[in-house]
Amino acid sequence: MTEAGGSVLAEASADARVCVVATRPATFERCREGFYPAPASYDRVDEPFDHVAFYRTAPVSAVTHVARVTERVDQRRGDPGPLSERDWLATIDPFVDTDAVVVFELGHLEALANPIENDVNGLRGAWYCTVGDLDGATGLSDLTERDDSR
Repeated sequence: MTEAGGSVLAEASADARVCVVATRPATFERCREGFYPAPASYDRVDEPFDHVAFYRTAPVSAVTHVARVTERVDQRRGDPGPLSERDWLATIDPFVDTDAVVVFELGHLEALANPIENDVNGLRGAWYCTVGDLDGATGLSDLTERDDSR
């Protein structure tokens, strides 16, 4: 499923929990920089999980990458932390009016060798599955059947 050499998922337990999230291009660029911000009001900030998988809304409609969560950092607007003012403007302000976020600091962002294509109506919010579920999925419908948040 993943590219050879130092695979994030190959090193993970099959039952390690994964949060699958939808990301727009501006947010995905922050993931490439090693962090994923989420408003503190979102349920996912309180959920236990070891990895984040990224469903990219554009330029593709698929889960394309995964990373291990290395730390969770609470940050308030204007305080020092992982998010700059530019990050707030690009990734938080268009979606929610808040001054509090949790920034998921990420390990190596790994491209999936076989992206998980959108064969349903896309992904909204956050879905939860395991590394084993992610490894066996060929379409989003495979993950909806395994989503343990419902």
